[in-house]
Parts: sequence; C-alpha cells; structure tokens
Amino acid sequence: MKPIYIDYLNALDIEALGLSDAEIIGAVEAGLVAQGKGQTVIEPRVHLEPDPSFRGHFNVLRGYVAPLGAAGVKIVGDYVDNYLHALPSEFGILNLFDPRTGAPRAILDATVITDMRTGAVTAIGAKHLAKKSSRVLGHIGARGTAYWNVRLLDHLFDFDEIRVHSRRPESRDAFAAKLAADLGKPVVAVADWKSCVEGADIVVEASRLPEPQPLLKTAWIKRGALVVPYGTMSAVELSLTDIMQKIVVDDWGQCKGGKFGSLRAHVETGRLSEATLHAELGQIAAGHKAGRQSDGETILFWHRGLSLSDIALGKAMLAKAAEQGIGQRLRFA
Repeated sequence: MKPIYIDYLNALDIEALGLSDAEIIGAVEAGLVAQGKGQTVIEPRVHLEPDPSFRGHFNVLRGYVAPLGAAGVKIVGDYVDNYLHALPSEFGILNLFDPRTGAPRAILDATVITDMRTGAVTAIGAKHLAKKSSRVLGHIGARGTAYWNVRLLDHLFDFDEIRVHSRRPESRDAFAAKLAADLGKPVVAVADWKSCVEGADIVVEASRLPEPQPLLKTAWIKRGALVVPYGTMSAVELSLTDIMQKIVVDDWGQCKGGKFGSLRAHVETGRLSEATLHAELGQIAAGHKAGRQSDGETILFWHRGLSLSDIALGKAMLAKAAEQGIGQRLRFA
C-alpha cells in the first residue's frame, strides 16, 4: 500500500490563510448550489449530551458534496457556560474523506469554520431574501457565529445602522467595539431586545438561552423585513410565522425533526410543515425556486447548519493553504 497522508490545518493556520469575505461567501454558496442541484447527500445531525449538568452537547454533522469530491464529518461541542472559563462556546473538528475509497484526507480546526460558514449562510440567505435596500441590521447574540453574521452581512449590504444586543453588558459592549473597529463604522450596543429589533430591515436572532423563552416579539417585526432566527433554544413567539409571506430553511430534513432549534415548536404544532415551507436556500441559490419577489414580503429564514457548508469551506481553505504552503501533512498509514 502506498503511503497515506492527512492534510492538517489548525486554528493558527486558518488565521494565516486570511480568507476574504468574498472567498468565504463564494465557497459556502457553491455548496448550497450543489445541494439545490441534487448533487449532495446530507445526513440529519445527531446529538450527544454527556451530562445535563454540563450544560452542553455535541453536534455530529455528516455529508457529501459531489462537485467537490469530498465527504465529511464535523463534530462540534456547544457549551453555554464556556465563557466562564474564557473559552469559546463551540469547539469543532472537521474530518474530510475520499468518498470513493473512504481514505482520510484532511483534519481541520472547525471552530472558526463553524463561525465563518454560519455567518456566510446568514449572509447568503439575506442576499436572496432581504430587500436590496436594507440599511438597518438588528442582531441578537454575541457568540462566535454572531461576529461573522454581522461582518458578512455588512460586506453585502454596507448598513447605515448596526444594532447589537446580548444578555451580558460586557459581552455586547466588547462585541460592538470589535465590530466597529473591524468594519470601520459605528456599531451600537443596545440594552434590550426591542431597541435592537424594532424597525430593522434584517433581524438576526442568535441568542443562547438555557430553555425556550419568547423574547423576540412578532409585533416588533416591520413589514418587508427578513428575520433569521437560529438559536439552539427558541426565542420567538409562535405567531412569528403567521406574518411571513415566505419561510425558507437550509435543509428541511434537519429542520423537521430533532430536539433543538428556534422553530421546533412551530414544526410540532404544524405551523411550519412541508406544505407551508417555501423552499430550501439551496434551491433558491441554484435558481430552481424564487427568492424575494417584492419589497413588501416579510420573510423568515431558519438555518440549522449544514455539513455541506463545512465541507465546502474546508475544501476552499485546503486549496488556499496548498497555494501558500500553510499547514502540515501527517503520515496516516
């Protein structure tokens, strides 16, 4: 047997790559287009909860992207109290394999991949579903994915006003300061949900609640807005789906079942079903379904997170790393 090597990129390697906003969005959208064309296999995520007292769980995501010639498995931990230990809430590893032989091909730190690809899916959703004239962003939550939500959304829309809120004042203030420095524009940290959300053209809810609590009120959503809720625990009212002209998800197979997700109660009560669903985002990105068709449409986009996005972004990182001589090769066999 000839030697088998694994390409390895750690967090420092990925930082050194310096992927641009456009590169991140382009890589992730390629994965969504492949999904919309039926060129992928997605297995619904599974969860491992080691102990309820740890206040966290592992997500295991699996998928195959035919145009990229890659299969992948990502394992990511999601622990709400990690900030108490000065740790990110999520740690992840992405493993890539040759889909024809099963041979391992790469291992990548997936902590920042998770953050980047989540922000990219939020931005791509807005690209297709928000008003082109959107000027005000209201963002709830300040975890790692939140940074990339705001950064990549602003890359596409160049907002006039960005409002952010999270439960802890020190968290939201630091989040706003970092964004302001990186984006070169004011970012306002507000003290409550209503001030953040009311009247915004795009509303992103990425809260970290220990249990479902309807903190985001339907009455605050203005006509024509795009609302993107993706917290692990629901923070929205059941009535939120009643005002939507379109509901879009990233993958219905993942959204229709499982324990977690911001619209879990809406699925369980029949408010969101295959009949009421407008499309998956990949179908829109591939041109098979319509996105926004008028400024008056109020639209909801719920994404649970796709293995396809991790695989697509991981492959893009490996290609750039090969060009730049970044990373390590590990002998496997």
